[in-house]
Formats: sequence, C-alpha cells, structure tokens
Amino acid sequence: MKILVVDDSKAMRMIVKRTIRKAGFTGHTFIEAGNGAEAYRMITGDDPEKHPDLVMSDWNMPRMTGIDLAERLQREDVILPFGFVTSEGTKEMRERAKNAGALFLIAKPFTVGAFEEALTPLIPSIEAEAATGETETPTPSEG
Repeated sequence: MKILVVDDSKAMRMIVKRTIRKAGFTGHTFIEAGNGAEAYRMITGDDPEKHPDLVMSDWNMPRMTGIDLAERLQREDVILPFGFVTSEGTKEMRERAKNAGALFLIAKPFTVGAFEEALTPLIPSIEAEAATGETETPTPSEG
C-alpha cells in the first residue's frame, strides 16, 4: 500500500510515518507532500502507478489546505481513503472533514492507539504484509 503523508512540516511527516509503523502497519511505501497542491498533483497525476492508496493530511498548510484538498477531490469524484492528522479536532472541523469524505480525524497530540483505531479498517496488518520490507520515497520540495 502506498501512503501519502501531507504536512508542511517535514518533522511532522516523519512523526506520522513513525507512528504508523509503531501501530503495527509496516511493509508500506510512504510518499510525502508539503501542501495540498503538491498532494493533489501526486493523487491525480498521469501515472496511476504513482497514485497513493491512502492520504493522511494535515489541515492547515500553505498553498492549499488539507480540507481544501479533500473537498476538491470529493467535487471531482476522486475516490481515495482520506483522513486528517491535525492540531485541532473541534466538532465543527470533524463535521466538515466528514462532509468532505474524510474517514477519520486524528487530533494532535496523538497516540499509537488513535492510529491503530483509525487505520485498522483501512490498512492490511503486519501479518497480512508478511515481511515485504518497507520503502520510502524521497521527499519532494518543502513547498
């Protein structure tokens, strides 16, 4: 599975990837984007082999926010599991995320358990991956 981690902070992208691994989801390829506009290009690019299978996005970013990305994908009927890892988790944000098609919103500071709960229905477990080895794709520009 190819997981796109979208955050304007490189450090936060690293923390999200590490937490996914700690939650038991290994053997996946991670790709990264520094903002929603960059993520949109990766999701909708010409080569379907490069498209992610899951998007985990921050909410507030320059150029295009995560919620703007989710809403645009929904308007364009791009079907892709999408969730948020963000610093806020108000009732209004959760409702807007749900209306934009997001499957989850994990609020910072987050726990491994929050990732397990959100991702278990979406990502094959470590047993299903059977030691395929994890790869990482170099990070594109910070944006």
